[in-house]
Amino acid sequence: MKNVVFFDPEVDVPCLDDVSLLYLPGGYPEKHLDALVSAVATRIAIREYADRGGRIIAECGGMMYLCEKIVTDDGDFPMCGVLPYCITARRADRKLSLGYRRFVLDGKEYRGHEFHYTQFLGEVPPSAAQVFNAKGDPVSTPVIRHKNVLASYTHLYQILNLLPLLTTEN
Repeated sequence: MKNVVFFDPEVDVPCLDDVSLLYLPGGYPEKHLDALVSAVATRIAIREYADRGGRIIAECGGMMYLCEKIVTDDGDFPMCGVLPYCITARRADRKLSLGYRRFVLDGKEYRGHEFHYTQFLGEVPPSAAQVFNAKGDPVSTPVIRHKNVLASYTHLYQILNLLPLLTTEN
């Protein structure tokens, strides 16, 4: 039997010893930066879980939280450091990314949607799959595979179907 355990990354330090999957859904970490930065033990626990091969699916805000830092007009805010990327939430960098998304990964199609104003700082990371919008046009949204982490700005509709993709062989 699988158990689902919820935790609040702003205040709780999760025990990830027997966790088979860590799911970090979307949200707006840029609106909770002081609390997330203050929760040092939580960020370390998540980074250590990823470093020892723990499986993580992270969508949008969850993906941002896994990155090195989030940059705002008020400064740089360290996040978990699992993914070697930085996110900008500066007003000058804001750009609406919105729409339905689709991609094929390891022969299986996934669908979801994207809604955010933040962007990757610098170059967009390489993608494990080409992502398309509802019209079938390619978009620059990356699907990041890093160790046993699968992360993207895309909010997916079939999360459990991704589990076979997350092995230490990646």
